[in-house]
Amino acid sequence: MKQISASDSIPIPNDCKVKIDRRIVTVDGPRGQLKKSFKHLQCELILNKSSILIRVWFPNRKAVACVRTICSHINNMFTGVQRGYKYKMKSVYAHFPININIINDNTHVEVHNFLGEKFVRRVNLMPGVTCKPTGQKDEIMLEGNDVENVSRSAALIQQSTTVKNKDIRKFLDGVYVSEKTHIVELEE
Repeated sequence: MKQISASDSIPIPNDCKVKIDRRIVTVDGPRGQLKKSFKHLQCELILNKSSILIRVWFPNRKAVACVRTICSHINNMFTGVQRGYKYKMKSVYAHFPININIINDNTHVEVHNFLGEKFVRRVNLMPGVTCKPTGQKDEIMLEGNDVENVSRSAALIQQSTTVKNKDIRKFLDGVYVSEKTHIVELEE
């Protein structure tokens, strides 16, 4: 039997304001504003006083799965504008020490001396993401409100230090994500 509709709702936190205009969701919070378009999905986004309702009419299996995915995306936006996202990355090396330089207002990262190579790897971070040293040896942290941009920037840094033409089980050098947390921790 064909399913008539699939729906789910998300409560809106007290310190966040939400605006929905033609499937473009804008979330305002204490840390700033995030905007995301869901125009590629055929769904209904209804803004109530204290919740957002996501509904799909006559869905197939993929459309039913999309309802929960949209909920997760909007929840990540709420977390981003309330608490922010922080990824810590560590450089791992066996012999040649990897040097990481942060340039251009903390928006670009340079990786020097990877496996002793003279080539300098430059990574442009995604918009809204900043990079800072943590104070510990060989460690940096990426901060931002959008979880997709923060994690994608971390992935770009990690992928810039991939080992080519060698056994990757033996050559484990690179820059890897060591910790995923929030910038503002919740008070207990």
